[in-house]
Amino acid sequence: MKSCSFLLIGFSALLLGSLHTVETQAADKPHIVFVTGDDEYRSEESMPMLAKILKRDYGFDVTVCYSLDEDGNISPGNQKSISGLEALDDADLMVLFTRFRDLPPEQFQHFLKYVKSGKPVVGFRTATHAFKFNDPQSPFKEWNDQKIAELVGQKWITHHGHFGDGHEYLTEITLNDDVKDHPILRGVKPYKAYSWLYHVDGGSEGHQLAGDSQPLLTGHSLKSGHQMKGNLDKYPLDNPVAWTKTYTGEDGTKGRVFFTTTAHPFDFKDPNVRKLALNGILWSLGMEDKIPADGAKADLAGEYNPNNSGTGPKKYKTGQKPGKL
Repeated sequence: MKSCSFLLIGFSALLLGSLHTVETQAADKPHIVFVTGDDEYRSEESMPMLAKILKRDYGFDVTVCYSLDEDGNISPGNQKSISGLEALDDADLMVLFTRFRDLPPEQFQHFLKYVKSGKPVVGFRTATHAFKFNDPQSPFKEWNDQKIAELVGQKWITHHGHFGDGHEYLTEITLNDDVKDHPILRGVKPYKAYSWLYHVDGGSEGHQLAGDSQPLLTGHSLKSGHQMKGNLDKYPLDNPVAWTKTYTGEDGTKGRVFFTTTAHPFDFKDPNVRKLALNGILWSLGMEDKIPADGAKADLAGEYNPNNSGTGPKKYKTGQKPGKL
């Protein structure tokens, strides 16, 4: 069953000191694998859109992996399978946008092999709760919270609530002054997002982003269920919505990580949000010298008309096969 779209251009990777970066000669481009399957935020639509831009503007070798049904149609609600994860075995960057996946060992081993290598990772929104292994005896159950937090910076905690989903902005985002010159923020301006604010740091319960996480952007919740309930001491209205960090592979190699929690399907209609994502991908690859002063080119490479967020088969497009990138 064919489940991924491949553009075979080749890849190479090298280690500079202990940090994993990527060689970028014209004839030798990195391979980026997008792992989708979130059943709420239409990663099956937004991630191919980003992949097409990277192919067009950088000639990257890109692969998108999907959850499929038995007929080979894209099925975000299938939490038990993501087809084509063997593409991670030769990837230079994994882009992770999944939600509560309970994968079989033969699929999950490709993810484990990748993160053991110390190669870079980019994560979007629900990748804080990318997996949910329901078997209490599963050898992977620590990836439900502890290990995913160590990798991407945080686990699932809570958010400020659904209000007018896709019909009103729920978070106002500003750049952090102390890192405004970071390469990922080149060309990025303050913006408003349809994404409701995730709580990832601070508050009276002492939540902290993991490891050496460096917040880049701060989100302010414009409408908050926690405020209505009087819970702002635990879950303040302001929280990081994008950050960088590193993690260490089994051989001591440090991989760069970029993460953002603003990834509602309608957020990606904003070129500013696409620019942030593309800048983050380039930086994670060690290619910040390729990010222009005004940021990565973020023009769409084709149409992008995603469905609104929401769970269930009536929310995502049905009868869709993986398309050519």
